[in-house]
Amino acid sequence: MNADLESALRTRIWIARALIGVVAALNLQAAVAYLINPRVFSAGFELSGVPGAAAVAGVGILYLMWQVPYLFALINPARRRISLLEAILMQTIGLIGESWLLGTIGSEHAVLRASIIRYIVFDGGGLVLLAAAYFLVKPSSSRSKKGDSDV
Repeated sequence: MNADLESALRTRIWIARALIGVVAALNLQAAVAYLINPRVFSAGFELSGVPGAAAVAGVGILYLMWQVPYLFALINPARRRISLLEAILMQTIGLIGESWLLGTIGSEHAVLRASIIRYIVFDGGGLVLLAAAYFLVKPSSSRSKKGDSDV
Protein backbone atom coordinates (compact mmCIF):
# COMPACT_ATOMS: atom_id res chain seq x y z
CA MET A 1 0.00 0.00 0.00
CA ASN A 2 1.40 3.37 -0.88
CA ALA A 3 1.80 6.22 1.57
CA ASP A 4 -1.23 8.15 0.30
CA LEU A 5 -3.53 5.13 0.68
CA GLU A 6 -2.16 4.41 4.14
CA SER A 7 -2.68 8.01 5.19
CA ALA A 8 -6.24 8.00 3.83
CA LEU A 9 -7.00 4.75 5.67
CA ARG A 10 -5.61 6.14 8.95
CA THR A 11 -7.78 9.24 8.52
CA ARG A 12 -10.90 7.13 7.87
CA ILE A 13 -10.13 4.98 10.91
CA TRP A 14 -9.78 8.06 13.15
CA ILE A 15 -13.03 9.55 11.83
CA ALA A 16 -14.76 6.20 12.42
CA ARG A 17 -13.32 6.10 15.96
CA ALA A 18 -14.69 9.58 16.61
CA LEU A 19 -18.16 8.56 15.42
CA ILE A 20 -18.13 5.37 17.49
CA GLY A 21 -16.70 7.30 20.43
CA VAL A 22 -19.59 9.78 20.39
CA VAL A 23 -22.15 6.96 20.56
CA ALA A 24 -20.21 5.02 23.21
CA ALA A 25 -19.62 8.13 25.34
CA LEU A 26 -23.29 9.11 25.29
CA ASN A 27 -24.34 5.56 26.14
CA LEU A 28 -21.83 5.37 28.98
CA GLN A 29 -22.89 8.79 30.26
CA ALA A 30 -26.50 7.59 30.38
CA ALA A 31 -25.45 4.38 32.13
CA VAL A 32 -23.51 6.23 34.80
CA ALA A 33 -26.29 8.78 35.31
CA TYR A 34 -28.87 5.99 35.70
CA LEU A 35 -26.62 4.23 38.22
CA ILE A 36 -25.60 7.28 40.26
CA ASN A 37 -29.05 8.82 40.65
CA PRO A 38 -31.76 6.50 39.31
CA ARG A 39 -34.60 8.25 41.15
CA VAL A 40 -34.16 11.36 39.00
CA PHE A 41 -35.11 9.28 35.94
CA SER A 42 -37.82 7.07 37.46
CA ALA A 43 -40.68 9.48 36.84
CA GLY A 44 -39.90 9.54 33.12
CA PHE A 45 -40.86 5.86 33.05
CA GLU A 46 -43.89 6.40 35.30
CA LEU A 47 -42.09 4.58 38.11
CA SER A 48 -41.46 5.63 41.69
CA GLY A 49 -39.84 4.65 44.96
CA VAL A 50 -37.39 1.81 45.46
CA PRO A 51 -38.86 -0.33 42.62
CA GLY A 52 -38.54 2.57 40.17
CA ALA A 53 -34.97 3.34 41.23
CA ALA A 54 -34.05 -0.35 40.96
CA ALA A 55 -35.57 -0.59 37.48
CA VAL A 56 -33.68 2.48 36.24
CA ALA A 57 -30.41 1.32 37.85
CA GLY A 58 -30.96 -2.05 36.18
CA VAL A 59 -31.20 -0.31 32.82
CA GLY A 60 -27.95 1.48 33.65
CA ILE A 61 -26.27 -1.87 34.26
CA LEU A 62 -27.62 -3.13 30.94
CA TYR A 63 -26.23 -0.04 29.20
CA LEU A 64 -22.80 -0.86 30.62
CA MET A 65 -23.02 -4.46 29.41
CA TRP A 66 -24.16 -3.41 25.96
CA GLN A 67 -21.11 -1.18 25.45
CA VAL A 68 -18.65 -4.05 25.11
CA PRO A 69 -18.79 -4.32 21.29
CA TYR A 70 -18.77 -0.52 20.95
CA LEU A 71 -15.55 -0.31 22.96
CA PHE A 72 -13.85 -3.08 20.99
CA ALA A 73 -14.90 -1.37 17.74
CA LEU A 74 -13.53 1.90 19.11
CA ILE A 75 -10.06 0.36 19.58
CA ASN A 76 -9.70 -0.33 15.87
CA PRO A 77 -12.87 -0.26 13.76
CA ALA A 78 -11.08 -1.55 10.66
CA ARG A 79 -9.71 -4.64 12.41
CA ARG A 80 -12.74 -5.13 14.65
CA ARG A 81 -15.46 -4.69 12.05
CA ILE A 82 -17.41 -7.60 13.55
CA SER A 83 -17.71 -5.66 16.83
CA LEU A 84 -18.85 -2.62 14.88
CA LEU A 85 -21.43 -4.75 13.05
CA GLU A 86 -22.62 -6.12 16.41
CA ALA A 87 -23.02 -2.56 17.71
CA ILE A 88 -24.96 -1.62 14.56
CA LEU A 89 -27.25 -4.63 15.00
CA MET A 90 -27.78 -3.81 18.68
CA GLN A 91 -28.60 -0.21 17.81
CA THR A 92 -31.01 -1.36 15.09
CA ILE A 93 -32.78 -3.78 17.43
CA GLY A 94 -33.14 -0.97 19.97
CA LEU A 95 -34.57 1.42 17.40
CA ILE A 96 -37.06 -1.14 16.04
CA GLY A 97 -38.04 -2.33 19.51
CA GLU A 98 -38.52 1.17 20.88
CA SER A 99 -40.58 2.16 17.85
CA TRP A 100 -42.78 -0.90 18.31
CA LEU A 101 -43.06 -0.22 22.05
CA LEU A 102 -44.12 3.38 21.42
CA GLY A 103 -47.00 2.09 19.29
CA THR A 104 -48.29 -0.01 22.19
CA ILE A 105 -48.50 2.85 24.70
CA GLY A 106 -51.58 5.02 24.70
CA SER A 107 -51.57 8.80 24.58
CA GLU A 108 -52.71 8.93 28.22
CA HIS A 109 -49.09 8.08 29.11
CA ALA A 110 -47.55 11.23 27.64
CA VAL A 111 -44.53 11.28 29.95
CA LEU A 112 -43.67 7.66 29.20
CA ARG A 113 -44.18 8.20 25.46
CA ALA A 114 -41.86 11.22 25.58
CA SER A 115 -39.17 9.10 27.25
CA ILE A 116 -39.48 6.43 24.58
CA ILE A 117 -39.36 9.04 21.82
CA ARG A 118 -36.06 10.29 23.29
CA TYR A 119 -34.71 6.74 23.08
CA ILE A 120 -35.86 6.46 19.45
CA VAL A 121 -34.17 9.72 18.50
CA PHE A 122 -31.01 8.80 20.40
CA ASP A 123 -30.78 5.30 18.93
CA GLY A 124 -31.63 6.54 15.44
CA GLY A 125 -28.84 9.10 15.62
CA GLY A 126 -26.46 6.51 17.02
CA LEU A 127 -27.34 4.11 14.21
CA VAL A 128 -26.51 6.76 11.60
CA LEU A 129 -23.13 7.46 13.24
CA LEU A 130 -22.25 3.77 13.55
CA ALA A 131 -23.28 3.03 9.97
CA ALA A 132 -21.15 5.93 8.77
CA ALA A 133 -18.21 4.55 10.78
CA TYR A 134 -18.71 1.13 9.20
CA PHE A 135 -18.71 2.50 5.67
CA LEU A 136 -15.58 4.53 6.40
CA VAL A 137 -13.62 1.40 7.31
CA LYS A 138 -15.31 -1.12 5.02
CA PRO A 139 -12.78 -2.23 2.46
CA SER A 140 -13.70 -1.48 -1.12
CA SER A 141 -13.01 -4.16 -3.69
CA SER A 142 -10.19 -2.04 -5.11
CA ARG A 143 -8.52 -1.64 -1.67
CA SER A 144 -9.05 -5.22 -0.45
CA LYS A 145 -6.39 -7.84 -0.72
CA LYS A 146 -7.41 -11.17 -2.15
CA GLY A 147 -9.03 -13.24 0.58
CA ASP A 148 -10.07 -10.31 2.79
CA SER A 149 -13.65 -10.26 3.95
CA ASP A 150 -15.90 -7.60 5.39
CA VAL A 151 -16.31 -9.42 8.68
